[in-house]
Amino acid sequence: MTHDMNITGRHIATGKAIEVCCDGGRIASITSLDVSDAELAELPWIAPGLFDVQVNGANDIWFSDENLTVDDVANVLQTFRRHGVHRLFPTLITNSSEALCHGFDVIRQACEEESWINNMVAGCHLEGPFISAEDGPRGAHPLHHVRGCDWNEFQKWQQASGNRIKLVTLAPESDGASEFIRQFTGTGGVCAIGHTAATSAQIAAAVDAGARLSTHFGNGAHAQMRRHPNYLWDQLAEPRLWASLITDGHHIPASVVRSVLLAKGQDNVIITCDSSGLAGCPPGVYDAAGGQCEVLEDGRVVVAGQREYLAGSGAFTDDCVLGMTQLGGVSLCEAWNMASANPARLFGVKTPQFKADEPAELVAFHISNGRCQFVAGTEF
Repeated sequence: MTHDMNITGRHIATGKAIEVCCDGGRIASITSLDVSDAELAELPWIAPGLFDVQVNGANDIWFSDENLTVDDVANVLQTFRRHGVHRLFPTLITNSSEALCHGFDVIRQACEEESWINNMVAGCHLEGPFISAEDGPRGAHPLHHVRGCDWNEFQKWQQASGNRIKLVTLAPESDGASEFIRQFTGTGGVCAIGHTAATSAQIAAAVDAGARLSTHFGNGAHAQMRRHPNYLWDQLAEPRLWASLITDGHHIPASVVRSVLLAKGQDNVIITCDSSGLAGCPPGVYDAAGGQCEVLEDGRVVVAGQREYLAGSGAFTDDCVLGMTQLGGVSLCEAWNMASANPARLFGVKTPQFKADEPAELVAFHISNGRCQFVAGTEF
């Protein structure tokens, strides 16, 4: 919310009417209100800001673009602010070493130049290039840049980012994966399994080395695979792995979402939109990092020329929260927690609290026609 304002709404956790008074960017007071059921139904929801750990871009801007600028970074972040996102991880995918250095360096510059950007960028996510080279598991990542794990190369990117890389998604079968996981987690980072065709033994080795998350579970996989064992069952059954899910209605069906919730428990599931750089763009074919992508009429973003391989999503984080309520059969509060409190807990980021003298990192929104409509002035 803005620094000085009062907002009346429904508490996301209790559903009860409250008035939140903010002063100087902090919560001054929270007062319970006595309203009728009809009045309550007209009030906006009040909730902590969202936190998305996988944002590739928006508005035809990709964080992996070799020509990324500070203004581009601000453009994407401002768009996500309007969707109730207070924290995110700019995500760079498989690319040349020079392009990755450039992208992370520009994000660092943006953080150093603008305090609001520095506050919003809770870290960076490196997705690849240490992933499977196989069609299917590789997804839309460019094959010619896929390679084995290289700690020295990674250190160049980490230095360029100003030590902001907090999440690395890799395939356990990549050369040197287990040792890389041990080194990165030893620095406090989180390693995730994704874009993989790993064997059961390779996944077990990655988890033993310290991997803690499955990136966009159910995606970045073969269209057909052996029924069992396979790398999806292996990750689903591993209690040490959390799972992130893209609940935009295109990436995975309700049966997969509900199976993951049952296997992992709500506290160990994270919602991500995995927005591509084409989120917010009208249908059409666009030049993108690694090749051409197409925005379809139904909202899907695919590798141009086919309809099977998705290239990130066209949705935003709040869309996926509402998607989780439909696909997962959970409450709005439960879904909201998966996109705010849960990622904050995994990455050790302080979770906003509904308490006096806490930062006023809250948003207020109505739900209309299946979309979140944020109250002006409360987006951030």
